[in-house]
Amino acid sequence: MSRGGRGGGRGAPGGRGGSRGAPRGGRGGRGGARGGKAGPGGAGAKVVVEPHRHAGIFVAKGKEHLLVTRNIVPGESVYGEKRISIETVAAEGGADATKSKIEYRVWNPFRSKLAAGVLGGLDNIHIAPGKKVLYLGAASGTSVSHVADVVGPEGAVYAVEFSHRSGRDLIGMARRRTNVVPIVEDARHPMKYRMLVPMVDVIFADVAQPDQARIVGLNAHHFLKNGGHAVISIKASCIDSTAPAEVVFAAEVKKMQAEMFKPREQLTLEPYERDHAMVVATYNRA
Repeated sequence: MSRGGRGGGRGAPGGRGGSRGAPRGGRGGRGGARGGKAGPGGAGAKVVVEPHRHAGIFVAKGKEHLLVTRNIVPGESVYGEKRISIETVAAEGGADATKSKIEYRVWNPFRSKLAAGVLGGLDNIHIAPGKKVLYLGAASGTSVSHVADVVGPEGAVYAVEFSHRSGRDLIGMARRRTNVVPIVEDARHPMKYRMLVPMVDVIFADVAQPDQARIVGLNAHHFLKNGGHAVISIKASCIDSTAPAEVVFAAEVKKMQAEMFKPREQLTLEPYERDHAMVVATYNRA
Protein backbone atom coordinates (compact mmCIF):
# COMPACT_ATOMS: atom_id res chain seq x y z
CA MET A 1 0.00 0.00 0.00
CA SER A 2 2.76 2.44 0.85
CA ARG A 3 4.90 4.07 -1.82
CA GLY A 4 7.76 6.38 -0.93
CA GLY A 5 9.21 7.37 2.38
CA ARG A 6 9.55 11.05 3.16
CA GLY A 7 7.26 12.91 1.57
CA GLY A 8 -0.47 17.69 3.04
CA GLY A 9 -3.26 20.67 5.40
CA ARG A 10 -6.58 22.89 6.84
CA GLY A 11 -10.31 23.03 8.16
CA ALA A 12 -9.92 22.78 11.89
CA PRO A 13 -8.53 25.73 13.87
CA GLY A 14 -5.10 26.83 12.70
CA GLY A 15 -4.72 24.45 9.74
CA ARG A 16 -4.53 25.05 5.95
CA GLY A 17 -6.76 24.34 3.99
CA GLY A 18 -2.25 11.08 -17.77
CA SER A 19 0.42 9.01 -17.23
CA ARG A 20 2.00 8.23 -13.95
CA GLY A 21 4.20 11.18 -13.12
CA ALA A 22 2.36 13.11 -15.85
CA PRO A 23 3.10 16.65 -17.01
CA ARG A 24 6.74 17.37 -17.44
CA GLY A 25 8.60 20.55 -18.15
CA GLY A 26 8.83 23.60 -15.90
CA ARG A 27 7.34 23.44 -12.46
CA GLY A 28 5.42 26.61 -13.08
CA GLY A 29 6.60 28.42 -9.96
CA ARG A 30 4.15 29.09 -7.15
CA GLY A 31 1.73 31.38 -8.90
CA GLY A 32 1.73 30.94 -12.62
CA ALA A 33 1.13 33.74 -15.09
CA ARG A 34 -1.89 35.90 -14.34
CA GLY A 35 -4.85 35.44 -16.65
CA GLY A 36 -3.88 35.18 -20.25
CA LYS A 37 -5.09 32.79 -22.90
CA ALA A 38 -1.85 31.99 -24.63
CA GLY A 39 -0.62 28.44 -24.58
CA PRO A 40 1.76 27.27 -21.89
CA GLY A 41 4.71 27.91 -24.13
CA GLY A 42 3.81 31.59 -24.59
CA ALA A 43 1.95 33.58 -27.21
CA GLY A 44 1.32 31.66 -30.38
CA ALA A 45 2.53 28.36 -28.95
CA LYS A 46 0.77 25.29 -30.29
CA VAL A 47 -1.04 23.60 -27.43
CA VAL A 48 -2.87 20.30 -27.40
CA VAL A 49 -5.09 19.36 -24.46
CA GLU A 50 -5.55 15.66 -23.78
CA PRO A 51 -7.48 13.82 -21.05
CA HIS A 52 -5.46 12.70 -18.04
CA ARG A 53 -6.04 9.13 -16.88
CA HIS A 54 -8.01 10.62 -13.95
CA ALA A 55 -11.45 11.61 -15.30
CA GLY A 56 -12.09 15.34 -15.27
CA ILE A 57 -8.38 16.26 -15.34
CA PHE A 58 -6.41 17.15 -18.46
CA VAL A 59 -2.84 17.69 -19.65
CA ALA A 60 -1.95 20.69 -21.80
CA LYS A 61 0.96 19.73 -24.04
CA GLY A 62 3.00 22.52 -25.55
CA LYS A 63 6.51 23.80 -24.86
CA GLU A 64 5.99 22.17 -21.47
CA HIS A 65 3.30 19.84 -20.17
CA LEU A 66 0.91 21.26 -17.58
CA LEU A 67 -1.87 19.80 -15.47
CA VAL A 68 -5.15 21.62 -16.17
CA THR A 69 -8.87 21.48 -15.34
CA ARG A 70 -11.71 22.65 -17.56
CA ASN A 71 -12.88 26.04 -16.30
CA ILE A 72 -16.56 25.89 -15.33
CA VAL A 73 -16.58 29.72 -15.24
CA PRO A 74 -14.83 30.67 -18.52
CA GLY A 75 -13.09 34.01 -18.47
CA GLU A 76 -12.30 33.99 -14.75
CA SER A 77 -9.17 33.08 -12.83
CA VAL A 78 -9.48 32.30 -9.12
CA TYR A 79 -5.96 32.97 -7.82
CA GLY A 80 -4.15 34.46 -10.83
CA GLU A 81 -3.57 31.08 -12.46
CA LYS A 82 -2.87 30.87 -16.18
CA ARG A 83 -5.78 30.05 -18.49
CA ILE A 84 -5.58 28.30 -21.85
CA SER A 85 -8.27 28.52 -24.53
CA ILE A 86 -8.53 25.79 -27.13
CA GLU A 87 -10.62 26.33 -30.25
CA THR A 88 -12.81 23.40 -31.24
CA VAL A 89 -14.65 22.79 -34.50
CA ALA A 90 -17.89 20.83 -34.78
CA ALA A 91 -17.42 17.46 -36.46
CA GLU A 92 -20.08 18.25 -39.04
CA GLY A 93 -20.76 21.22 -41.24
CA GLY A 94 -17.76 21.46 -43.56
CA ALA A 95 -16.93 25.08 -44.37
CA ASP A 96 -19.82 26.22 -42.19
CA ALA A 97 -18.67 24.22 -39.15
CA THR A 98 -19.34 25.92 -35.84
CA LYS A 99 -16.28 26.96 -33.88
CA SER A 100 -16.18 27.33 -30.13
CA LYS A 101 -13.58 27.67 -27.40
CA ILE A 102 -12.97 25.58 -24.30
CA GLU A 103 -11.03 27.20 -21.48
CA TYR A 104 -8.73 25.34 -19.10
CA ARG A 105 -7.02 26.49 -15.90
CA VAL A 106 -3.45 25.51 -15.03
CA TRP A 107 -3.38 23.50 -11.78
CA ASN A 108 -0.16 24.30 -9.94
CA PRO A 109 1.14 21.38 -7.79
CA PHE A 110 3.03 23.86 -5.59
CA ARG A 111 -0.31 25.45 -4.68
CA SER A 112 -2.37 22.26 -4.31
CA LYS A 113 -1.61 19.04 -2.42
CA LEU A 114 -4.14 17.18 -4.55
CA ALA A 115 -2.44 18.28 -7.78
CA ALA A 116 0.89 17.16 -6.27
CA GLY A 117 -0.64 13.75 -5.55
CA VAL A 118 -1.96 13.44 -9.09
CA LEU A 119 1.43 14.31 -10.55
CA GLY A 120 3.11 11.97 -8.07
CA GLY A 121 1.16 9.07 -9.54
CA LEU A 122 -1.81 8.25 -7.29
CA ASP A 123 -3.68 5.35 -8.85
CA ASN A 124 -7.11 6.70 -7.96
CA ILE A 125 -8.23 9.95 -6.33
CA HIS A 126 -11.94 8.99 -6.53
CA ILE A 127 -12.79 12.63 -7.35
CA ALA A 128 -14.43 12.62 -10.78
CA PRO A 129 -17.26 14.22 -12.78
CA GLY A 130 -20.59 14.01 -10.97
CA LYS A 131 -19.11 13.11 -7.57
CA LYS A 132 -20.08 14.75 -4.27
CA VAL A 133 -16.98 15.77 -2.30
CA LEU A 134 -16.63 16.96 1.29
CA TYR A 135 -13.48 19.08 1.36
CA LEU A 136 -12.06 19.63 4.86
CA GLY A 137 -9.52 22.45 5.05
CA ALA A 138 -10.75 24.53 2.13
CA ALA A 139 -8.65 27.61 2.98
CA SER A 140 -9.40 30.39 0.48
CA GLY A 141 -10.56 27.95 -2.18
CA THR A 142 -7.53 27.59 -4.46
CA SER A 143 -7.67 23.78 -4.67
CA VAL A 144 -11.42 23.70 -4.08
CA SER A 145 -11.94 25.63 -7.32
CA HIS A 146 -10.10 22.95 -9.29
CA VAL A 147 -12.05 20.17 -7.55
CA ALA A 148 -15.20 22.07 -8.59
CA ASP A 149 -13.94 22.00 -12.19
CA VAL A 150 -13.28 18.25 -11.94
CA VAL A 151 -16.68 17.25 -10.53
CA GLY A 152 -18.43 19.63 -12.94
CA PRO A 153 -21.97 21.00 -12.81
CA GLU A 154 -23.43 17.57 -12.00
CA GLY A 155 -21.19 17.21 -8.94
CA ALA A 156 -20.82 19.27 -5.77
CA VAL A 157 -18.08 20.33 -3.35
CA TYR A 158 -18.95 21.00 0.30
CA ALA A 159 -15.99 23.08 1.42
CA VAL A 160 -15.32 23.47 5.16
CA GLU A 161 -12.93 26.12 6.47
CA PHE A 162 -12.47 27.32 10.07
CA SER A 163 -10.71 30.65 9.44
CA HIS A 164 -13.14 33.50 8.87
CA ARG A 165 -10.58 35.45 6.86
CA SER A 166 -9.95 32.56 4.48
CA GLY A 167 -13.66 31.82 4.58
CA ARG A 168 -14.44 35.21 3.06
CA ASP A 169 -12.30 34.38 0.04
CA LEU A 170 -13.89 30.94 -0.16
CA ILE A 171 -17.39 32.46 -0.17
CA GLY A 172 -16.33 34.94 -2.86
CA MET A 173 -15.04 32.14 -5.08
CA ALA A 174 -18.25 30.15 -4.59
CA ARG A 175 -20.47 33.00 -5.78
CA ARG A 176 -19.62 32.11 -9.37
CA ARG A 177 -18.87 28.42 -8.93
CA THR A 178 -22.34 27.39 -7.92
CA ASN A 179 -21.41 23.73 -7.38
CA VAL A 180 -19.39 24.82 -4.32
CA VAL A 181 -21.12 25.11 -0.93
CA PRO A 182 -18.83 27.15 1.38
CA ILE A 183 -19.08 26.28 5.08
CA VAL A 184 -17.17 28.45 7.57
CA GLU A 185 -17.15 26.13 10.57
CA ASP A 186 -14.86 23.98 12.71
CA ALA A 187 -14.46 20.57 11.07
CA ARG A 188 -14.21 19.06 14.58
CA HIS A 189 -17.94 19.68 14.97
CA PRO A 190 -19.70 18.24 11.91
CA MET A 191 -23.07 18.46 13.66
CA LYS A 192 -22.89 22.23 13.18
CA TYR A 193 -23.19 21.83 9.41
CA ARG A 194 -25.15 18.58 9.19
CA MET A 195 -28.08 20.37 7.49
CA LEU A 196 -25.83 21.57 4.66
CA VAL A 197 -24.04 18.35 3.71
CA PRO A 198 -25.67 15.22 2.24
CA MET A 199 -24.03 11.81 2.02
CA VAL A 200 -20.90 12.21 -0.09
CA ASP A 201 -18.75 9.95 -2.26
CA VAL A 202 -15.36 11.27 -1.17
CA ILE A 203 -13.78 13.22 1.68
CA PHE A 204 -10.64 15.18 0.89
CA ALA A 205 -8.84 16.39 4.01
CA ASP A 206 -6.01 18.90 4.33
CA VAL A 207 -6.37 20.13 7.90
CA ALA A 208 -2.81 19.90 9.29
CA GLN A 209 -3.90 19.20 12.86
CA PRO A 210 -2.54 16.65 15.38
CA ASP A 211 -5.98 15.03 15.58
CA GLN A 212 -6.55 14.99 11.83
CA ALA A 213 -7.45 11.28 11.69
CA ARG A 214 -10.13 11.79 14.35
CA ILE A 215 -11.51 14.83 12.48
CA VAL A 216 -11.77 12.86 9.25
CA GLY A 217 -13.35 9.95 11.09
CA LEU A 218 -16.01 12.17 12.71
CA ASN A 219 -16.98 13.60 9.34
CA ALA A 220 -16.94 10.18 7.67
CA HIS A 221 -19.29 8.73 10.29
CA HIS A 222 -21.74 11.54 9.53
CA PHE A 223 -21.44 12.03 5.79
CA LEU A 224 -19.38 9.42 3.91
CA LYS A 225 -21.20 6.65 2.07
CA ASN A 226 -20.37 3.09 2.99
CA GLY A 227 -17.70 2.06 0.50
CA GLY A 228 -16.81 5.70 -0.11
CA HIS A 229 -13.27 7.02 -0.04
CA ALA A 230 -11.04 9.47 1.77
CA VAL A 231 -8.00 11.23 0.35
CA ILE A 232 -5.97 12.63 3.23
CA SER A 233 -2.97 14.93 3.08
CA ILE A 234 -0.66 14.43 6.09
CA LYS A 235 1.90 17.02 7.16
CA ALA A 236 4.29 15.19 9.47
CA SER A 237 5.45 18.23 11.45
CA CYS A 238 1.87 19.13 12.37
CA ILE A 239 1.33 15.68 13.89
CA ASP A 240 4.67 15.25 15.69
CA SER A 241 7.63 17.49 14.92
CA THR A 242 10.02 15.29 16.93
CA ALA A 243 9.49 11.99 15.09
CA PRO A 244 10.75 10.97 11.63
CA ALA A 245 8.17 11.59 8.90
CA GLU A 246 7.90 7.89 8.05
CA VAL A 247 7.02 7.05 11.67
CA VAL A 248 4.35 9.77 11.74
CA PHE A 249 2.79 8.52 8.50
CA ALA A 250 2.65 4.93 9.78
CA ALA A 251 1.01 6.07 13.02
CA GLU A 252 -1.61 8.10 11.12
CA VAL A 253 -2.47 5.09 8.97
CA LYS A 254 -3.12 3.06 12.15
CA LYS A 255 -5.39 5.84 13.47
CA MET A 256 -7.33 5.78 10.18
CA GLN A 257 -7.80 2.04 10.47
CA ALA A 258 -9.33 2.60 13.92
CA GLU A 259 -11.83 4.96 12.23
CA MET A 260 -13.01 2.18 9.86
CA PHE A 261 -10.79 3.15 6.93
CA LYS A 262 -8.86 0.61 4.91
CA PRO A 263 -5.79 2.34 3.40
CA ARG A 264 -5.22 1.61 -0.29
CA GLU A 265 -2.37 3.92 -1.29
CA GLN A 266 0.29 6.06 0.32
CA LEU A 267 2.42 8.52 -1.59
CA THR A 268 4.94 11.17 -0.56
CA LEU A 269 4.53 14.60 -2.15
CA GLU A 270 8.13 15.54 -2.88
CA PRO A 271 9.37 17.53 -4.72
CA TYR A 272 6.28 19.70 -4.28
CA GLU A 273 5.98 19.42 -0.48
CA ARG A 274 8.57 18.31 2.07
CA ASP A 275 7.63 15.66 4.66
CA HIS A 276 4.08 15.37 3.38
CA ALA A 277 2.23 12.21 2.38
CA MET A 278 -1.12 11.50 0.82
CA VAL A 279 -3.15 8.48 1.86
CA VAL A 280 -6.14 7.11 -0.06
CA ALA A 281 -8.49 4.84 1.87
CA THR A 282 -11.83 3.06 1.55
CA TYR A 283 -14.45 3.57 4.26
CA ASN A 284 -16.40 0.58 5.52
CA ARG A 285 -19.00 1.14 8.22
CA ALA A 286 -19.04 -1.52 10.90
